[in-house]
Amino acid sequence: MKTVLELIRRWGVRTLLVVLPLLLVWYVVFYLMRPVATVAVVTSGKAVRAVPGSVEVKAEYAMELKSEASGRIILSVLDPGKKIFQGDVLVQIDTGDVDLEIERTTNEIAAAKRKVELGSSLRTDLENQRDAVANFERQTKMGNYPEGELEKQRRLLRQLEQRIELEEVNAKLALENNQTTLRTKKREKEKMTIIAPTDGVIATVNLNARVGDLIGRDTPIATLISSSRTIEGKVSEENFAGIKVGQHASIRFLGYGSQLYAASVIKVLPTANAETQRYIVHLSVDLEVDKLVPGLTGEVSIVLGEREAAAIIPRRALRGNEVYVVTGNTVELRKVQLGYVALNQAEILDGLRKNEQVIIEDLERFQPGDRVRVKVAR
Repeated sequence: MKTVLELIRRWGVRTLLVVLPLLLVWYVVFYLMRPVATVAVVTSGKAVRAVPGSVEVKAEYAMELKSEASGRIILSVLDPGKKIFQGDVLVQIDTGDVDLEIERTTNEIAAAKRKVELGSSLRTDLENQRDAVANFERQTKMGNYPEGELEKQRRLLRQLEQRIELEEVNAKLALENNQTTLRTKKREKEKMTIIAPTDGVIATVNLNARVGDLIGRDTPIATLISSSRTIEGKVSEENFAGIKVGQHASIRFLGYGSQLYAASVIKVLPTANAETQRYIVHLSVDLEVDKLVPGLTGEVSIVLGEREAAAIIPRRALRGNEVYVVTGNTVELRKVQLGYVALNQAEILDGLRKNEQVIIEDLERFQPGDRVRVKVAR
């Protein structure tokens, strides 16, 4: 009997030594087959009430550069993507012909000034005629000449005065015309130097705007995009109420991943877009101008209010008003009551407690009752 009991114990121990490793292997395999749920821990803290919107970066304006003068280009620094600054010389047109006209007009002005200073060459004749009229007046009084002869001499005097006045007026007019011509030519020469009207970037350059090209007046030569930017936010009609200048905001640009940039509202436009019924606000953002490329888009969250909250979760954990909660490695679908919702986080008024875990990634992979492995997001 004792021998039998010993055999049973001996075989039981052997069986247990064989079965336990198998059971352990089976458990490890079964555990590793469970899907991994990336979770976030419910925290307390400051909840933010914010309204969402879309954003787009726009150049404050785009300008088509044109030549106001015709001629051949002898200098051009135009190059797509080149930064320019207000006052920079962009294109120089050959001024040789204009310089010759300026020189000729300058000489004509000098001659015209001298002519004005000297006055009419008939002034000597005028003095002689005045003396003649005076003499005829005396002789007529003495009866030596008839009254008709005196009147004839007076008419000659008046004609001579008018001729002199006309000559001197024409001389002054010629001087003024030459001075106007000189100013016009100098202005034309100035237009042959095309200067950057503002800071910006050369976007495009036309093919006929290279050194050696002959261009005409009002010919487009390049497109300039200003360095200043407008950050335009678009908010739906139901979210527009309560937005004011000075409110803080957060912007996430699609081109820069999940990075959030601090911003503020600087302008609220009073009317909605007729087609989309979305209201427009302008924002300033804490980001280098060089990174604010025109056409860059993203999303904005404008803060309307803040308060302390007992439960806060990442916004991406939400499925409408439901979340997946992991309790003891088991997935549970739970309805929650939302409070303040911002760009990245949401306040939960009811349905969650601090330190519970909610799934935040690949929500479509899970069903209530699933057994999962937990990975806490950092």
